[in-house]
Amino acid sequence: MKTNHLTIFLFALLVVGPVLLQGKSNKKTTVPERVINVDFNNEQGALNTMFRECVGAGRANEGLRADWQQQLACVKEKCDFKYIRMHGLLTDDMAVYKEDGKGNPVYNYMYIDALYDYLLSIGIKPFVELGFMPSALASGSKTIFWWRGNVTPPKDYNKWGDFIRNLTQHFTERYGEDEVKTWYFEVWNEPNLDGFWAGTQEEYFKLYEYTVKAIKSVNSDYKVGGPGTAGAAWESEMIEFCLKNNIPIDFISTHSYGVNQGFLDEFGKGGTVLSKDPMSVSGDVLQSRKEIATSAKPNLELHYTEWSSSYTPSDPIHDSYHEAAYILEKIKQIGTAANSMSYWVFTDIFEEAGPRFEPFHGGFGLLNMEGIAKPAFFAYNYMNKLGNTELLNTDSRSWACKDANGDIQVLLWDFTYTLPDSVNNQDYYIKDLPSKSKGKAKVNLSNIPAGKYALEVYKVGYRVNDAYTGYIDMGKPNQLSQQQVAELKRLNDGSPVLTEMIDVDADGSFSREFDIRENDVVMLNLVKR
Repeated sequence: MKTNHLTIFLFALLVVGPVLLQGKSNKKTTVPERVINVDFNNEQGALNTMFRECVGAGRANEGLRADWQQQLACVKEKCDFKYIRMHGLLTDDMAVYKEDGKGNPVYNYMYIDALYDYLLSIGIKPFVELGFMPSALASGSKTIFWWRGNVTPPKDYNKWGDFIRNLTQHFTERYGEDEVKTWYFEVWNEPNLDGFWAGTQEEYFKLYEYTVKAIKSVNSDYKVGGPGTAGAAWESEMIEFCLKNNIPIDFISTHSYGVNQGFLDEFGKGGTVLSKDPMSVSGDVLQSRKEIATSAKPNLELHYTEWSSSYTPSDPIHDSYHEAAYILEKIKQIGTAANSMSYWVFTDIFEEAGPRFEPFHGGFGLLNMEGIAKPAFFAYNYMNKLGNTELLNTDSRSWACKDANGDIQVLLWDFTYTLPDSVNNQDYYIKDLPSKSKGKAKVNLSNIPAGKYALEVYKVGYRVNDAYTGYIDMGKPNQLSQQQVAELKRLNDGSPVLTEMIDVDADGSFSREFDIRENDVVMLNLVKR
């Protein structure tokens, strides 16, 4: 058969052409290398440590449990939170208030004393949330949660004021006024939600007025504030009310969560969706600071007394490795706008929806019920490892610091939003979610004092300090055996993934390159020897 040049061309186009086109369409996009340049002598200033000022807990009565106290001691040691805030200090399971047959108040602070004595013994101060209403003092029977916190206004505001005054005097006598001056007193929790406050905004302001006057009558230097709202609400109104009525206020408190819809979902049935807004949570904080700064009280402290990626204790994002990067992303974005950001909460020993039956159920905690560290725990643990002097650094997803010993720390992360459209958190983050490459990150340090250093590299990410994925590997048992708990703790203990000795020459330079995947967190620690 005679073959001409046209036939050969057509054959080549049909056979080779698609291969060439396929090669062109599959050409890999080059990911620019991320470079972090840090000069040991170029100081930003003191590191802002608002991230460890406060952490949350479910309710006061849970704080009387041995396992809760053991976990808090661990979190205090590894993350060094200064304050703790919790619901339910005044509810019936704390046995603080009843009335005799003649309607006279009977106060009892035995359980509060046991709890607060323990907190102070391990170096944690109470961020006192005053709520909910003792049933003997309540105007109604409406409650919230499995443990039935009464959310109605007092039947007698004078009796409420007398009660708060007596409690404050008790704190003063037991712990001393110098100690109590360092505490914060927050009036109620999320009164802008019907589930948490059966009254109006006007009635909440009345509650605040009686409360702050009672506390200040004991000592005018005690710090009182609110409104502790959901979704950064009522801030300007709160300041305006206090100004108009000449009522003291020392701080604004409110809450924010990083999902698109709703405020309250104890059982996670609503289907939460992590917000695509890159400034979710942090945008609320910056706006709150702006509202305060432009008010007639521009120097008020701002405390976000609850925050997390999601407001429901049944959201698997809380257990996921994605949460560690999310926490760091938001804390970095917030900068100095808030005086504290209280992560909700430190432990899955948390019973708003009742006792839980699964080891990993999407609970809020940094630790699960058995004390297994989640990735979120290591975000706080790593921030706590940072030295007290921040170094100048133009990379928006890292901190570089040094301490008085000459040790150097660099904490860096990737944050990538991976939730598919039209899929909720409860259906997505419950899966085994391998992470994709995000290229390389190179850390260049200069002007380091010459000498020997121990290099420690820590990491959190997919299958690295990722207890939930390890739980999936075990077949997601309904309950963990002691051996399984021990194994998950061993595999997720936060030990360095790399340690080596290095010599820094007289030129004072050090460089190291890392492969980075989606939502990886990496920490370098150079320890002077």
